[in-house]
Amino acid sequence: MTGTIYHFITKGAMFVLTLHYDYWPKISKSLKVPSTSLYDNLKVSATRYPDQDAIFYYGNKLTYEQLDAEVNAMAGYLQNKLGVQTGEKVLLFMQNSPQFVIGYYAIVRANAVVVPINPMLVADELEFYVRDCEIKTALAGQELYEQIRPLLGKTSLESMVITAYSDYVGNGFEGMLPKEVEAERVHFIEAGHYLWTEAIHANMKPSEHTAMGDDIVCLPYTSGTTGLPKGCMHTNRTINANTVGAYHWTPISTNSIHLMSLPLFHVTGMVHSMHMPIFSGGTIVIMTRWNRDTAVELIKTLGCTHWVTIATMIVDFIANPNLKKEDISSLTAISGGGAALPEAVGEKLFNLSGLRFVEGYGLSETIAQTHFNPVDRPKMQCLGIPSFDVDARIIEPATGKELGVGEIGEIIVNGPQVMVGYYNRDDENRGSFIDLDGKKFFRTGDIGRYDMEGYFFMVDRVKRMINASGYKVWPTEVESYLYKHPAIQQACVVGVPDERRGETVKAFVILNDGFEGKISPQEIIEWSKQHMAAYKYPRQIEFRKQFPMTSSGKILWRTLQEEEKNKALQ
Repeated sequence: MTGTIYHFITKGAMFVLTLHYDYWPKISKSLKVPSTSLYDNLKVSATRYPDQDAIFYYGNKLTYEQLDAEVNAMAGYLQNKLGVQTGEKVLLFMQNSPQFVIGYYAIVRANAVVVPINPMLVADELEFYVRDCEIKTALAGQELYEQIRPLLGKTSLESMVITAYSDYVGNGFEGMLPKEVEAERVHFIEAGHYLWTEAIHANMKPSEHTAMGDDIVCLPYTSGTTGLPKGCMHTNRTINANTVGAYHWTPISTNSIHLMSLPLFHVTGMVHSMHMPIFSGGTIVIMTRWNRDTAVELIKTLGCTHWVTIATMIVDFIANPNLKKEDISSLTAISGGGAALPEAVGEKLFNLSGLRFVEGYGLSETIAQTHFNPVDRPKMQCLGIPSFDVDARIIEPATGKELGVGEIGEIIVNGPQVMVGYYNRDDENRGSFIDLDGKKFFRTGDIGRYDMEGYFFMVDRVKRMINASGYKVWPTEVESYLYKHPAIQQACVVGVPDERRGETVKAFVILNDGFEGKISPQEIIEWSKQHMAAYKYPRQIEFRKQFPMTSSGKILWRTLQEEEKNKALQ
């Protein structure tokens, strides 16, 4: 590439790409990761700021002193009453709530391992995780009781502590409560059933906290979209790497108020909406279920300053006809990941809030971010630059050959947040890492590129590429163009069978309010022809009222694609 200037740091035989250091914030490029446990972060904040509000939950507040006391009480109950041992895996099966935070840190305080599971799972799905980890004890929301009850006695599961979210609701919230939060506590008397409130009130003292940096502390599972779900073994050190990294990257203080709308079982919400605020001694405003009107009310009345979210929530949020600029004037930072925020949506958000959406990139295997956009110099639809002590490269997927500026290939990462490996998956571990320049890199399976300034961009998932008449079509790119159409609120692009082209491009579209019946699929196709290459524009458009979604707010494109494949077989 004539004229291309490369920057490298030379370390023996290794060459580390450092184009992005020219745009690094005015902070250290390297961080010392704590050797202590996640619980120690809470203990320090509770010691420093005992009267500071740690949690706000629909009108109720918990100070750091109260939060730490309940964490210790639950940890004592797990150890003394339920017999949880050091290193034992404990299921955490509930929605966003004070109990999730207390339960997570109580398991850590008990020197055990947190297994946070998607609360949307049903019993047959849940059984896989219980068997995979040989789980004996669970902390569960009572609305999920019917999903977990069949596993008692049928699997290794012996006991569960059941909680009602209504136990933590206060009187100072006038908005609409989710139905799960309104439900009053149910009493269970069967063997192996224990009530959360009784466990807390028992106030049993836990044994000494002995967990350190390299001890396994959490097993978040991948979604399983390319096979069986896999547990990602994370230590206190790998999680602290991103917890402390997030704290230093974004301007945060003890007075920061964080709106928690992402699910806590998912790594982005877990790190950015729970661990990082607790590390900083800030306040967490918890939403059990996403509701755009409730989000506006909480931001407005509590003065929320930070919001980590995803594109689908932003799209819904700014589509609210009642939203006013002054309602969200307290926000100083809006950031997130999951999927790229369409440029047109980002501009609408900027015009409304004066804030640029700061995107990041990461996976369950890296416990959230490996890349951040600099807060003072973000790029739209961009993964950002490699985070603290992260070495990120682009390789040719089939050969492992390293690629350069602008070349498209698989993103690989080496850094302090990369998991130890998949639990009970030796074969998967062998195929998920690659050695390069004497370092071990995790293969993300994501296709991307980086530009002349060292910023990385997502092209798409390896398995999502559409092959239309031999041309590679990346759905994310097509979606980004569609979002520029004034009638389109959301779009999801998939490849569908086509006799002539092999595959062709189809777009599922949710229209903005006021456009239903006023625009046709063909009009959008004709518009697309004017804005995209001939091989790229969608040949089919289907209007939908809603999309299938994961509980973390991602569109289930694979479900839509399977529907189309099944139609073709009929």
